[in-house]
Amino acid sequence: MSYIPHSQKDREEMLREIGISSGNMDELFKGIPEDLRARSFSIPSGRSEYEVMEHLKELADRNTTGLVNFVGGGFYDHYIPAAVDALVSRSEFYTAYTPYQPEASQGTLQAIYEYQSCICRLTGMDVSNASLYDGGTALYEAAMLAIRATGRNKIIMDGGVNPIYRKMMYSYTSNLNIEFVDIPVTRDRDYREKIYAHLDAETAAVILQNPNFFGTIDDHTDISEKCHEKGALVISSVYPISLGILKTPREMDVDITTGEGQSLGIPLSFGGPYLGFMAAKKELARKMPGRIVGATRDAEGRRGFVLTLQTREQHIRREKASSNICSNEALCALRALIYMSLIGKEGLKKVARLCLDKTEYARERISGIRDVEVKKEWPTFNEFVVKLPRNPNEVIGKLINKGIAAGFPLGRYYSSMEDYLLIAVTEKRTKRDIAIFSDALEAALWS
Repeated sequence: MSYIPHSQKDREEMLREIGISSGNMDELFKGIPEDLRARSFSIPSGRSEYEVMEHLKELADRNTTGLVNFVGGGFYDHYIPAAVDALVSRSEFYTAYTPYQPEASQGTLQAIYEYQSCICRLTGMDVSNASLYDGGTALYEAAMLAIRATGRNKIIMDGGVNPIYRKMMYSYTSNLNIEFVDIPVTRDRDYREKIYAHLDAETAAVILQNPNFFGTIDDHTDISEKCHEKGALVISSVYPISLGILKTPREMDVDITTGEGQSLGIPLSFGGPYLGFMAAKKELARKMPGRIVGATRDAEGRRGFVLTLQTREQHIRREKASSNICSNEALCALRALIYMSLIGKEGLKKVARLCLDKTEYARERISGIRDVEVKKEWPTFNEFVVKLPRNPNEVIGKLINKGIAAGFPLGRYYSSMEDYLLIAVTEKRTKRDIAIFSDALEAALWS
């Protein structure tokens, strides 16, 4: 914060400079009636910088940002290196304007190019666009891409896909001639047979999520094989941090990969702005929405960057436009690029491993609580489901008062899961945090 500690002598000199020879601050406001002046300008004497900072910290501690966070559901409390804020706050980057015109600067174009390269390396895919609004928007755009690429209009969507994304999908497509097939939520892998039962020559794509909304991880290679036999594409929504240790979408022969990039150096920030990423196989590049930055050489042989592909209707014939995306999330994409560059390949592996190991520790600790059922049928990444002996909303309310955000009540989206709680653990949660959470959960259930 800015702090200007003017002394009394400083103030008197400034007042004399503007013609108030008495050096009396009240003379500045003599045109204001006395009764109003007394009420408006009766302010306490100045405090030292230390006192001001301590007071602001005290006020900040009253906010819920001080909660120990075990809530996930697609948005996670990850550590963000201080250098991310320091670099992205430079004046060259920190602007409300999102560049999308051909005259965008070389620095901005290079940043987007490097972001695309990082997303491709992370997912194993061939090409990435310059980013989208968020994970749900990206998934919708992937579905539309599949429909354009195949000429079909049937979409099969697994029940483990984030319900927020599912709602967005139905909202965006409500007036379009698209046939959706919902595969019911299941705690077993028999959903494969249900997918295969609906897979036919009219299917444009099958939409999957890994890890799914309940934290379960899976290998979808066999589903990809079945889909490709029918000429359908496979779309996978992924959690980017998990790719530090999990099989990549490309290794599962997925055609289009999307996801929410919030975990890549972007704070939770009361719900946004966030980052949607999309990557695909090379043959789908010209049908991707948004824009793609490419590297080239100028007439003098110097390396440069250019908006290679722009599929917005203002750039190509209206009926050929693949999207009405007007801007990409350039500043959020820059944050993701800086985060991935700072943390590096080995750092990402370490973060992912910490998430996995701490989640396993939390599962074991919580499974020891009487009448709490921890779901362990399938491996999870950093999220898991527990069944509680009482209403999760009551438990969450009690733990909030103890400074703990306990998790996400699944009954909010699934009527058959009123007693279930989704708990997320990131690398930021310590053993002490988990122990305190476990003890508080037990006390809330049985006190």
